Amino acid sequence: MSKLTITSFDDFAKYEGEELGVSDYHTITQVQIQKFADATLDHQWIHLDQERAKTESPFGNTIAHGYLTVSLLPYLWSQIIEIKNLKMQVNYGMEELRFNQPVLVDGAIRLRAKLLSLKNLRGIAKAQIEVVMEIKDNKKPAFNGVVTFLYHFND
Repeated sequence: MSKLTITSFDDFAKYEGEELGVSDYHTITQVQIQKFADATLDHQWIHLDQERAKTESPFGNTIAHGYLTVSLLPYLWSQIIEIKNLKMQVNYGMEELRFNQPVLVDGAIRLRAKLLSLKNLRGIAKAQIEVVMEIKDNKKPAFNGVVTFLYHFND
């Protein structure tokens, strides 16, 4: 499926209830995990100490922070859809976020997105998107949930 281009509320509304697409895979490296740990001050050994993780972790290696995978939503979302003719986009919320499976270091993830609903709030488009962060070669996703974006289209 190719990247969608949306330019208006009416254009977006055509996709209500439909899968919008799937991003490319992104590999999460130990360097990226370390940078995320430094940025968030979350230096738990299960993310950073590869030798200890090999012997003490039930996963046999370091794992990405769950919130690291969530933080990749905007990057992967931009591979699925391009919203044009905007004044502004606002991240409004996230509901029903469930972490299902850890992402091992050097694991590849991709985003699958479906437009659950689109509402017109006095000229602002409120889009609720079902998101599933899939892990390559794994039946269980890293997480799933519903994100809400507000799109302020130009007139």
